[in-house]
Amino acid sequence: MIEPPKAARRTTADLVARTANVSRVAVSRAFNPGASIKPEKRDRILKVARELNYTPDMAARSLVTRRSHLVGMIVPDVCSPWESQEIDALTTALQAEGFATLLFKTRTDHSMDERLLTYMKGFNPDSVIAFTENVGPQTLAHVLERAVPIYVGYPHDDARHGAQETEGPLFDRLEVLMREGIEQAVALMQGYGARRFAYLAGYRESLASVEREHLLRTVMAERGLGEPIVVKGDYTYDTAFAAVLDLFRVGDGADAIFAANDVGAFGAIDALRHELKLAVPQDVKVVGFDDINQAHWRSYDLTTIKIDLDQRVRALVRLILRRLKDPLAPSLSETIGTKLVVRRTVG
Repeated sequence: MIEPPKAARRTTADLVARTANVSRVAVSRAFNPGASIKPEKRDRILKVARELNYTPDMAARSLVTRRSHLVGMIVPDVCSPWESQEIDALTTALQAEGFATLLFKTRTDHSMDERLLTYMKGFNPDSVIAFTENVGPQTLAHVLERAVPIYVGYPHDDARHGAQETEGPLFDRLEVLMREGIEQAVALMQGYGARRFAYLAGYRESLASVEREHLLRTVMAERGLGEPIVVKGDYTYDTAFAAVLDLFRVGDGADAIFAANDVGAFGAIDALRHELKLAVPQDVKVVGFDDINQAHWRSYDLTTIKIDLDQRVRALVRLILRRLKDPLAPSLSETIGTKLVVRRTVG
């Protein structure tokens, strides 16, 4: 009878330290991206570790540090351009800080499967970023033990951002101030003669879409432009395409379309050009929101309100690191702004 092979003995950090002629602490720092260690020493330790086939025992480390080095992300979509670009950038930034990521996708109604919540609790993440409003702090409070979730908010009034929560479970916030970008967009379209504005909305439950509509109404009223025509959408190209056809063939049309996101703006532009035979921007001006990578493509060359993805990712990472440094701190917040990127769909 052939006996099964004996399990190979795991290389220890002590062996790596002795071989590299460094301390045990230095080995630990070499595998921690945020730790202070000379680059040449880190390189020597990592070289020895590769030769000895050593990898840190993350489970053992988490028992000592009480940190899992895992960050959960709850997203409504992984395929749309904005979400995929943000997930990619955030994952890269977190890996540079020594974190691995766990991705959880909501149902089509943006609620969370109870089984996924149970899985999340089992992983004991250091932090959870919720990119959907439907999975609120009250829901996560029942499954997160020490992690404080992070939510993205869009304050009604930029002057009132950063207000501390006084009731309910503790959560941290990244606040996106949108008024400046929307003011710039409306001023530009109005300056090129636009008077009849349509707002191509995102899906009805989206806080971002609701707040963009609110600010658009506010800015238009301040500039004497009256009320925008609200066109139902859901952030997708096909819905936007069909909605703009209805706006012009059934409704009275518009001379400016403000879309809740860039993909919706693409759908609007193609409907105007290819079905309605209208010129952009000569007949209708179009502005999007987000400034995804595809916005600068020559076929669209979209004027859009930019959320700086690098700034957004850095702010989210700072919130995670600040919370881990001070677990008992009251609600933390970071703030980023928006600005208009002018291309060729307005003037």
